[in-house]
Order: sequence, then C-alpha cells, then structure tokens
Amino acid sequence: MPGSQEMPGGQEMPGGREMPGGRTLRLQPGDRIEALCVLGSRIHADVHGAAPAGAVSFGVKHTEGVSVDVVSRGRDEAEPVPGSGTRWPLQEGTVLRFSMSQPSTEVNDNKVTVSFYGGEGKPITQAGVFLTGIGISLDVDADQDGVVERNSPNKASWSWGPEGHGAILLVGCDKEIPSVLASDCDNEQVFNKEDLEDMAQMVLRMEGPQRLPRGYEIVLSVSVRDADRVGVFHVQNPFFGQRYVQVLGCRKLFHAVSYPGGAAELDFFVQGLCFPNDSFSGLVSIHVSLLETLAEGIPHTPAFTDTVVFRVAPWIMTPNTLAPVNVFLCSMKDNYLFTKEIQTLVTKAGCKLKVCFGYTNRGDRWMQVGGLQRQGKAFPSCAPCGISSLLQDEIEFGYTHAPQKCFPVVLDSPRDRGMEQLPVKELLGSDFGYVHKEPLFEAITSLDSFGNLEVSPPVSVGGKEYPLGRILIGSSFPTSTGRRMTRMVRDFLHAQRVQAPVELYSDWLAVGNVNEFLTFVPTSDKKRFRMVMASPAACYKLFREKQKEGQGEATMFKGYSGTDTKRVTINKVLSNDILAQQNQYAQRCIDWNRDILKRELGLMEEDIIDLPALFKLDKQGKAVPYFPNTVTMIVLAKELGIPKPFGPVTAGECCLEQRIRSLLEPLGLSCRFLEEVASYHGSLGEVRCGTNVQRRPFTFKWWHFTP
Repeated sequence: MPGSQEMPGGQEMPGGREMPGGRTLRLQPGDRIEALCVLGSRIHADVHGAAPAGAVSFGVKHTEGVSVDVVSRGRDEAEPVPGSGTRWPLQEGTVLRFSMSQPSTEVNDNKVTVSFYGGEGKPITQAGVFLTGIGISLDVDADQDGVVERNSPNKASWSWGPEGHGAILLVGCDKEIPSVLASDCDNEQVFNKEDLEDMAQMVLRMEGPQRLPRGYEIVLSVSVRDADRVGVFHVQNPFFGQRYVQVLGCRKLFHAVSYPGGAAELDFFVQGLCFPNDSFSGLVSIHVSLLETLAEGIPHTPAFTDTVVFRVAPWIMTPNTLAPVNVFLCSMKDNYLFTKEIQTLVTKAGCKLKVCFGYTNRGDRWMQVGGLQRQGKAFPSCAPCGISSLLQDEIEFGYTHAPQKCFPVVLDSPRDRGMEQLPVKELLGSDFGYVHKEPLFEAITSLDSFGNLEVSPPVSVGGKEYPLGRILIGSSFPTSTGRRMTRMVRDFLHAQRVQAPVELYSDWLAVGNVNEFLTFVPTSDKKRFRMVMASPAACYKLFREKQKEGQGEATMFKGYSGTDTKRVTINKVLSNDILAQQNQYAQRCIDWNRDILKRELGLMEEDIIDLPALFKLDKQGKAVPYFPNTVTMIVLAKELGIPKPFGPVTAGECCLEQRIRSLLEPLGLSCRFLEEVASYHGSLGEVRCGTNVQRRPFTFKWWHFTP
C-alpha cells in the first residue's frame, strides 16, 4: 500500500490517493461488468486491447453521472466523450478514462456502453460497465490549524517549516486514570474524553448508496513496521456509553469498517506509541482501502487506497531562560535549611515548590545525578544504603506539542539511583508524560546522568536558526576511550531533530557532567542570554589582585562544614604549584569546550561570562571542585540561587561572591548565595543537583522549524 518517506530538504514523498495512472479495468465484449468508482479517482479501460476481431472503430454512450474521455497515444490532451453519436478509430494504445463527481443513490445507477464496429460501420458487439459512485476520504489536520479539513491535497505528505504541512501525533505517555498502572499508550481502551483530547482526530468520510455492491469491503490498515508506533481508537457500542477501543496498532494491522450508507463521517482518534528514535524517523502512515473480490473464496484485491501521514511530535528540552513553573526538591533530615532557602527563592521567582519526601525518594536527595561508579564501587555515596542524592541528574523535564495540545514530559535517566519510582508515582498523570530510556547491554556511567544534559537558548549559527536551542551532551575526548553517554540516549536526542545536539568534552571531570562547567542565564538585552562558564583563570586572576592589595592571608572556608576545614588562604592557594598545574589542565579542558560552543552556538566572547572556579584532581586524575562550584546555580527567571563558595573574606565580604555579583547583577539578575554544602558539596553535588525545574514551553511551534 502507498506510504511516505522523507526526501532531502525536509519534504516527504506523497503516498497519494491512487496510482498515478489510475485504476485499470478490463472490458469484456459481449458482457457487462460492475465496478465501484471512487469520487475523484479515475478508471482506465484499454479499448484496443478489448476489441473483438474485425473491429476497426468504436463508439461510447454513458449516463450523465459519468465523465468519459478518450486518451489516444501520441496526443497530449484527452478528448471528452459526448453522451452518444461519436465514433473513434481503433488504434493501439487508445484508452477510455471514466470518472464520477457525485455519489450514487443506488447500486449500478450509472452506465458506460462501448460499441465496436467493423468495416462500413457494421456493429459487432458491445461491452458494458455499470458504475456505482462512492466517496471515500481519510482526512486529518494536514494544515496544522486544529481542524480536520476535507480531502486535503497535503494529507499524504509531510514537510517542515513555516510553509510546511502534515498531521501531528502526540505520544500517549501520560496517564489520565490514576488507578491504572500503565501510561495511556499501553492501554487498548479509552474511557474519558480527556484522553481523546491528547489524540489527533482522523475522520473517514463516506458517501454513496445505502449499501455496497456484493464483494466489496472497506478496511483501515497500518504496516507491520508502523504497528508498534501508532494506535488508532474508535467508538464501540455508541448507544451504550462512549467507550473507545484500539482498532489499529500493536497486534492489530487492519480493521474492517462497517459501511453506514448514505453520507457519513466516522471519527477515529490516533496517538503515537513511541517517540522518534534511531530506527524510527517519526513518520507513520495509515491507509483506508476499498477491497473487492471476484467470487466467494477468492482473496480480496485493492480497488482504491487513500493514505494519510502523521509525524510523531518530538520530546523538547527547555533551557534556563524559559520561565519556571515548578521547582522540585527532595526533603531530607539534613537539608531542612536548604529547603527553606529554596522556598524563599521560589517565592521571589513567582513559581511553586514541590517537595518530595523520603517515602517517595527512598532517601535520595539528588535530583539530577547518581553516585559515580568506578571499579565496582559507588563513589561518592552520602545517602542511606549507598543511595546517591541528585535529582537533576535523575530526570530531565521537557514537553511535547501538537496543534491541539501541549503537555510536559519527564525523561528518566538510565541511572536509577534509588529514585526510579519518583517520576512514575509523583509526576506521571493527566497531561504529564513520562519516558524512560534504558539500554539492555551498554554499561551505565555517571555521564548518563542528566546533569550531563543541557540545552542552549535559541541561537543563530552562520545564518541557520535554532529557535528551540541546541542540546549539549558531555562526552569523552575525541581521541580517548573514556566515558560517554549511552548510545540509546544519544540516538534518542538526535532523533527528535529540533534541537540538534552538540557533544562536548566532560570526561575530564570526576562526575563528568556538562553542568559542572557551563550554564545559561536570561538577560533583557538584544542577545537575551549569556553563557556562564567555570574559569580557574578568572579565579587565579582575582586571587592575585587580592594578594597585590595586601589580602594574601584572607581565609577561605569560614563557616564551611565540609570534611576539609584546614586554614586555607589566598597565599597558600597561589603558592601551591601542583594545584596551579591541575587548574591549568582544567582550564584547557574548559577552553576546548569554549571553542566548540562558540562555533556551534554562534557565540562571541562578549556572550560569555567567566565565573571564578577552582578544581583539584582525585586519585583517578579526574577533576572535582576545590570549593562549591558556583556555575551549578539554579536559574529561576531573574532569580539566581548560587552555591555559597566560601571564598576568601576581604573587607567583611567573600571576594568570590563580590566578583560574581559584579558580573551578573548589571544584567538585571539577582544573586542569592545558598548554604547547601552540608547536603550536596561533600558528595560532588551542588544547588542544581539537589533541585529540578519544570519550565514553560517555547511559544515557537516546532513544526515551523526546518532541520
């Protein structure tokens, strides 16, 4: 059956309503045949091939409901046939073309008669065709305005861009009924209208006589390839409650449609069953076919097929520059003060705080990454029973969008560090979706944590617009065999197509996450954002300035409750040659990424802010923060929750905090330094690691983008 495939330039090849030449019908001299003629389609009959011996010309008569043309070989235009009285010479390649524009009120109520003549016009025989006109159209919202138009010429193709077209499906990854364990896409029945609102409407329009001629059948179908990617629902027993059952998808490849007679519209509702991935482009086709059989016991053959094409809506990440809606935080016995600080920040930002308690998070306070696995041991581990504590690395908030609906979808990391039930129990629900990616055979590392997943604000790169930004993934150095995010997740992110991912080098870090050295903050100027990067060079520059001012004995870590509380001064830091070499290495790694980001995001130096940072290398040669990493801030509109760095105190103020304020506050941002070290820094986590933010979606419609 006709389908569709993507062409270069974002276009899709049309599936079409019929074969380009139309349907072929074989005339039978001396007999009559019956046929259905679908409105808008054409039937071709080879007159020369059906002519009896001795015939040299032919004539045609037809009823008013049929249009007939004579198509002769070598002639560019077809010749319309009047009601009667005209004869044509029999020539090889001469074909009659029938079509009907109005549906029949009765079976066989239209007729075409072909008369064959010998020499001197002597009649030889006739061939008759009794026609029943029927309208069949499978319709979708091909122009993406939320309305299912009748027989759109673009319904069997899909193209990107503001002038593009094509129907869109949402994946049914939310759960409308709380008592049902599975998400909507795993259910084969629908019991409420809210679930139908998530689906794309598909209408089968039919018009014709009260019954079909004997031997005909109308069938909806999907290919074996698409059966696990799309589900189609139709009402069952409409007089006894509106219960919709799945008629296509999964194990159901076809569905026989009951022909209602007269003019009728049958509503079907379609949902995606999975997001695009490395083996699925996102395009699915659904067909309606008119089948006919010659006699009982003889298999059906298709007489007509109409096809519609859908694209499954992608999963879309949201950058820091979008407005926050909800802030999620795990409540633990030792992060009560941190929770209070976050509540104050959330109140100022005008969003909501949602606290997940111990019975839900199983003692896990980190909402972004789990503990680092190395040599068979969990490193570090600070929660009970070795359960790590990063919320931001466990899940990533995004959304999916179609013309009729938009709802948030949380992507669950392959790293289940004791919080695997949080997304399902606390988040999955009505209009809140969930998708989980877990490889079967690949080893999971800390780079699979979603602190290793960032997305830039909208950018323009060499004339190419990325209105939804670009995803940033931490990886290993190009020539090394280090850690990488699992291929299944990387392929999933690439397959969404609307936020073209960029791979960075983050394996130099112990945890290995990109959010340890970069983030984005919103601004009100023309650029609309700045990229913020950790910078050892900026820290050494600041410390040398303070040393020249006579502040070399200023002490760090005052009030710090971490494991290392020895007296550390600016002079000690600057005189530590090993620490200096380690930070030169860290700066080179950051600069490598800086160059990639400038190139791939179209950034200039003035678009980047360097925040003072220091690192030290662990026994495995991986970098960890020397003091709480201020880049791992939480961004809530103009409100920034920044890890308190516990830097050298000069003139009664932390010089690191002073420098950070001077860099960010002129941009209209408000800096609040949070004391979160006891809960997170000791386990290589920071403020963002202990929280996660659901944000408003982009106003830009992803289907207007051209990959």
